Amino acid sequence: MKKIEAVIFDWAGTTVDFGSFAPVQAFIKAFEEFGITPTVDEVRAPMGMLKWNHIHTMMQMPRIQKAWAVTHGREWTLEDVDAVYQKSESGIMEILQDFAQPKPFVLDTVKTLRERDIKIGSTTGYTDEMMSIVVPEAAKRGYQPDTWFSPDSVSKMGRPYPFMIFKNLEALQITSVSAAIKVGDTVADIKEGKNAGLISVGIVEGSSVMALSEAEYGALSTEEKSVRSAQVTKIYQDCGADYVIDNMRSLLNLIDQIERQ
Repeated sequence: MKKIEAVIFDWAGTTVDFGSFAPVQAFIKAFEEFGITPTVDEVRAPMGMLKWNHIHTMMQMPRIQKAWAVTHGREWTLEDVDAVYQKSESGIMEILQDFAQPKPFVLDTVKTLRERDIKIGSTTGYTDEMMSIVVPEAAKRGYQPDTWFSPDSVSKMGRPYPFMIFKNLEALQITSVSAAIKVGDTVADIKEGKNAGLISVGIVEGSSVMALSEAEYGALSTEEKSVRSAQVTKIYQDCGADYVIDNMRSLLNLIDQIERQ
């Protein structure tokens, strides 16, 4: 029987920050500083990428590209990407401490994983500086992985590159990529996991892809939840997810299923 030795989690939208709202707020405010108001969909589309790459991707979106030209009288440049990124970084640093609350079922699931001798790793689109805020704040609330790595640890080659995962596997001394699972809430997470050769799992509730706060999600009818879940599931499946789970409570049963195969 296959033995799962580690789960590599994402942060915002996966283990903390239901709906992944800290980055969304920071990106919107940063663009507004330059006279552009991005939509939530535009902000969330590249979610999970290295933050500079996220801004760069948004700048190439046709509507934003046109709005920038109209507002500034010229096409955007890489220096503009740097400038918007700097605004987003300073903005998110001011609010991160308020977005480190573990999502439902995370603490109990992690506790059970450790009881089963499964190690907890993590990758992120945040920088080391951002993580210096998020990690201790999450720890205060009961969540602390065994190890984590940001794009700063891999020469800025974050998602969808697999290198942050490889750093986790090395640090945790995992015997094979087949003995680890990647769990995330964005397309970039799934691609990262697949590029590393891991079983890749998308999580539905509280994900960046679903883009709802806990209150907004709770207010949906059963039918509405089912429709939204199907939409999120399709997005994960279309980018190669091996499995999709509703929430963290479903992860333990999924691991049992994988180990039996």
